[in-house]
Formats: sequence, C-alpha cells, structure tokens
Amino acid sequence: MLTKLVLTSFLLLGVLLNPAQAQEVVKLWEGQAKPFHKANTLVERVEEVWGTRCIANVTDPTLTIYRAKGKNSGVGVLVIPGGNYSVVAVHHEGYDIAKALSNHGITAAVLKYRLPDPKTSDQPELVPITDTKRALKLLRQRSGEYGIDKKKIGVLGFSAGSHLATVASLWKSIDGEENPNFSGLIYGVTNLSQENLKWLEESLYFRKLTVEEIAKNRLLTLVNKATPPAFLVHSYDDDTCKVEESTLYAQKLYETGVPVEMHLFPKGGHGFGIGRKGGSTNQWLPLFVRWLTEPS
Repeated sequence: MLTKLVLTSFLLLGVLLNPAQAQEVVKLWEGQAKPFHKANTLVERVEEVWGTRCIANVTDPTLTIYRAKGKNSGVGVLVIPGGNYSVVAVHHEGYDIAKALSNHGITAAVLKYRLPDPKTSDQPELVPITDTKRALKLLRQRSGEYGIDKKKIGVLGFSAGSHLATVASLWKSIDGEENPNFSGLIYGVTNLSQENLKWLEESLYFRKLTVEEIAKNRLLTLVNKATPPAFLVHSYDDDTCKVEESTLYAQKLYETGVPVEMHLFPKGGHGFGIGRKGGSTNQWLPLFVRWLTEPS
C-alpha cells in the first residue's frame, strides 16, 4: 500500500510540475512523412529564454489539447506561441493561454511547430506554416470528438506566432479545412518593413527573398473581404514589434469591411503572454473570450 501511495504521489507531482502531461498530445504527421523534412541529429530540449521556458530544436510537431470545461462554447482555438522562429515559447504563450481558454468553455490546442532550420529542412520557410495548416485541418477532422463547431476554429498567435497566424489567415489554402475562421494577433508582425524583411531573411528563409516572395510577404496588401475577422492586442511601449504592426493591419481590415477589434495598452512591453501583474495587459484575454463567444 505504501509503495502505491508513493508512486501516486510522484505521478501527481509530475502533473503539477508539467500540466501539459495531463493533456492529450497529438502528433501532427503521425503515420506519414513530414513535409520538407531532412534527416538530422538535433535533439529537442528545454531552454530558459527571455525569462521563460521554451523548446528548442523542434522537429516533431505536436498539438496539446485542452478540452473545454463547463459550458462548451463550440469554439476551437489553435494557440501558436512565439519565439522569434528560433524557439517555441510553449509555456507562457501556449499552455498558460490554453488552460485559461479551457476554463472559459473554449477548446484550445497548443501548437508546438517545427522550427525553420536548413539543417532539418530543404525549405525551412515553409515548415511552420505547413504545420499550422495541418493543425487546423486536424482540429476540423476531430471537431466532433472535441465538441467544436467546424465553422468556429481559428488561430491565436503571439509575436512570431502572431506573424504565423497572420500568414495562415492570408495565404489561403485550396483545402478549406486548413483556413482559420478568425485570428487573434497578439503583439505580432504584419508589415514588411526593411527591418522585418531582414528578420525574415535571417530567421525564416535563411537567404534573400525573391521578388515573388517579397510580394507574397507584403501581408497588408493581401487583405481582402475573405480575410477572417481579427482581434488584435499590443502595447505602445513594445520595442520588439512596434505597435504599428497592429494598427496598420486593423486599419486595413476596417477599410476592407472585415470585422476587427483592437486593444492597445500604454505599458506591457513585448512578450507579456496572458498579461503582466500590476498592469492593464491582463485584461485582454477576457475581452478575447467575449469577442469569441458573444453574438456580434
């Protein structure tokens, strides 16, 4: 009996230390070849970056499912953490967010996407978006199991993950199951400034972009009436992704007639996740829940 009690205690401790272990984890490409994959010797590892736990060397993408608790809204959210395309900030921009959404009756799935790396892919720039599209398709295919309305599945991205969510919203797939119905864009990137072009070339493409690729990455010019509604959050004192990244996109959506809601906070900097203590940034998630669940 004592042995069983000790074993149970260790199991419970493991769940408390890593809440994700208590959730269902789905491999994105189970049973099939991963697109754009190259054989490599990289080993996935946890790193402390920017004061938070992140995952580096991701080559095996997964979805961690947080089912809706209480009254199920029927909404499904694909949570896409940031990390500058060099790591995945899967805790404070992933699991913490998904847990909060779950408590509000929203099914959330945290995407641990493959990181672009010439050592692991022959086309690294396509790896994150391909995993994102695959994740949206899987959520729709399993919508009955998770109690999700297929027409209420969207993306919620942070920083580089917000850039990825914007790309997923604007680069339409022929397969409609891969397109989001809405987007939550938290301190992300939308404007192809010279600074952002340099970032894409160094962190995603690992080369100079072609003329065609530059046109495809001018995301503001791709907004049209079929672009999904968006909810944007930013702080004015963000020195990593300037507030204009959100204001320009929101203005473009408004001019095009696409529903948009935006919340700007005076302070918060970059990477505040669910919100900083003692400030106003912790107001955004309840506002996002209301935006998702209340009739428009």
